[in-house]
Amino acid sequence: MTTTADIHEPTFLAGDEFSIPTFRLLKQDGTLHEGATAPELEHDKALAIYRAMVATRVLDERMLAAQRQGRLSFYMQCTGEEAAVVGATAALDDADMIMAQYREQGALVYRGFTFDEFMNQLFGNELDYGKGRQMPIHYGSRKLHYMTISSPLGTQIPQATGYAYGQKLAGDGQCTTVFFGEGAASEGDFHAALNMAAVHEVPVIFFCRNNGYAISTPSIEQFAADGVAPRAFGYRMHVIRVDGNDILAVYSATREARRIAVEHNKPVLIEAMSYRLAAHSSSDDPSGYRSKKEEEAWREKDPILRMQRWLIDLGWWSEEEEKALQESLRREVLETMKRAEKRPPPPLDSLVSDVYADVTPELQRQLDALKTHIRQYPEAYPKGARSLDPDVKARDDASDAEAQGGE
Repeated sequence: MTTTADIHEPTFLAGDEFSIPTFRLLKQDGTLHEGATAPELEHDKALAIYRAMVATRVLDERMLAAQRQGRLSFYMQCTGEEAAVVGATAALDDADMIMAQYREQGALVYRGFTFDEFMNQLFGNELDYGKGRQMPIHYGSRKLHYMTISSPLGTQIPQATGYAYGQKLAGDGQCTTVFFGEGAASEGDFHAALNMAAVHEVPVIFFCRNNGYAISTPSIEQFAADGVAPRAFGYRMHVIRVDGNDILAVYSATREARRIAVEHNKPVLIEAMSYRLAAHSSSDDPSGYRSKKEEEAWREKDPILRMQRWLIDLGWWSEEEEKALQESLRREVLETMKRAEKRPPPPLDSLVSDVYADVTPELQRQLDALKTHIRQYPEAYPKGARSLDPDVKARDDASDAEAQGGE
């Protein structure tokens, strides 16, 4: 059903009449824009947000270095987008579901995911919740209401609509927030999800991190319209565009979006304008498609530095505390990484033990063949060989301990 006025000459509209402003509160020097009012943010919560942003940056720096050293196969950074991710998460209820793309580790940091939990997944050891079955950065946490990440681009967007529909039926006052980049908004899943959410009126927040690039494709080559935000009008959906490097604006916008979603069962689209300061992934070289000058211009808009200046201006933070935090986090990340590297991989039997209630004969046959192959070529699968032969593992552990004692 549509509601329109009649016209009697062919008149076409291109959407130019829609001009979506950008919501901003905090300037880069840490002061508020004229006429802006900061959200009510208590001292302890403000510091928790800031520490989560800094911890995410430190984790990313250390783990990219580990990948370059050959200790990790792959990594993706959140660098430059910490305010968008952490600010949005802080505005949610801890029981709200988060469905991430693959650059939202800051959400987990804020909710209490430990460095040990990060490292166990990154190294796929025996304590990894995913049992080593996924590539690095595919985190998930049932206790923190963070859905395990999937590799296919954009699949989490319609899944979020479905999950939010279930939350609506449950009536517990929770919502779902789904993160994705502007590149993923070009997937068909995006449009299907928004249409379904609007039609069924479900409490979901679609949070688009418009960071300027879909891998190497700049935004200007992705769509002709004014960003992603105007698409909400096609689904009659609430929408706001926000400065994604402004932690106060992101927090305020998401808090209001959550109120709309939960109190009125209405979906909301947030487009956070930011910039991916790092490469798309550890496999990418951004120098091939953007200039250093462009990157440096955005480094001047660093979201962490902006919040740090605001906190210092309030008297809630100091340079001494900043130095102590940086040193503490770097030390903790390195120590945790060393522990995770030494842990053995998950038992080979876990590959098949929880696929079905009982291991099928075919799966057992495949597992037995795998074990035979590893025993035949132990030098190619050193960790697997050690896990299959307890005597070899015990002997190697004893040799490692002796070597460490002699240093």
